Amino acid sequence: MFNEANTVENYIIHLLTGQSPITEGPAMAKETRTGYGKIGWEYVYGPALPRQNGDVLIEEYLRQAFIRLNPEIAAQPDRADEMLYKLRAILLSVQAEGLVRANELFAEWLRGDKSMPFGPHHEYMPVKLIDFDDLARNDYILSNQVAYKAGQIEKRFDLVLFVNGIPLVVGEAKTPVRQAVTWFDGAHQVHHDYEENVPAFFTPNIFSFATEGKDYYFGAVRTPLEYWAVWRPESRTNLSLSYSGLKEVEGPLRSMLRPAVILDILQNFTVWATDKRHRKIKIICRYQQYYTANQIVERVVEGRIKKGLIWHFQGSGKSLLMVFAAQKLRLHPALKNPTVLIVVDRIDLDTQITATFNAADVPNIAAADKPGTPANHAGPGRA
Repeated sequence: MFNEANTVENYIIHLLTGQSPITEGPAMAKETRTGYGKIGWEYVYGPALPRQNGDVLIEEYLRQAFIRLNPEIAAQPDRADEMLYKLRAILLSVQAEGLVRANELFAEWLRGDKSMPFGPHHEYMPVKLIDFDDLARNDYILSNQVAYKAGQIEKRFDLVLFVNGIPLVVGEAKTPVRQAVTWFDGAHQVHHDYEENVPAFFTPNIFSFATEGKDYYFGAVRTPLEYWAVWRPESRTNLSLSYSGLKEVEGPLRSMLRPAVILDILQNFTVWATDKRHRKIKIICRYQQYYTANQIVERVVEGRIKKGLIWHFQGSGKSLLMVFAAQKLRLHPALKNPTVLIVVDRIDLDTQITATFNAADVPNIAAADKPGTPANHAGPGRA
């Protein structure tokens, strides 16, 4: 019998890890794991993970990452327990803060924006949960049938991608053989069931995805289903090419679910904004924004002064593209905190892009004064 587990779920596991998935039988002993040292997903069957069903984090692996990535914690390993206490507090705060706000707070730690008094004289030092500079120092696990229990509610996720023991991506696979079932059913389950009933598990989440083996869609936490988006691989720019079946989703899966892309989205292509109803929302890039912003950054870093042209259609996210490009340019170590100037050719665009930057809480913004008023000069690091 064909079902979501032995078709789409198994296909994704084999595609991303090259390993044969386990759906039943004895769990893999953790001693057989390769561990960190390579950039790629390693498959571990969900019940074999060293965690209890009530745990969001694989604390054993995260504790090892704290010691491996932070010399101050390696010198006093008990500091890893202090860090785990901090992260558990954020997971518990989701009921009071709401999922989007708790997700933002956890992301500050994931990005390395938070510090602790671990210096020789109690100076505050940044703490790494993830190494963004040397990706091989992280531990990457893809697992299936991961159970999570909160109180009396227990859910079982089809696919979870852990980095250093932190669940960053959740995937829902649906059967490809029933015409009435589509990716939308998986996305609906994530949005209306999982995120509402077990929000703590999604507090570290970067994005979730859903597929029935024909279409692939992804969305950030609490993103309405109509805003879930497709992801197209960079090599497939010719949209006239037609694929069918699992071949249709192979490109997006191989492209977006690479560790380097997931961590790049976390570090440079995610913002928390305020919508028109004054609600906090999370926004991550669409595929065209990701590829284009990275091309802009590459051209700047390489020192190519040749101008470029990007063709857009209405609603494609031009303003957010500028937000993502400006953020990555500003944070790129080779550019040493540059000033980024954004020039528009219509007053209404000036208002629109300024509103987008302000809503996204991008720091150090200075809007140019209108003609006839004193100049307002943006200092270093301003966009």
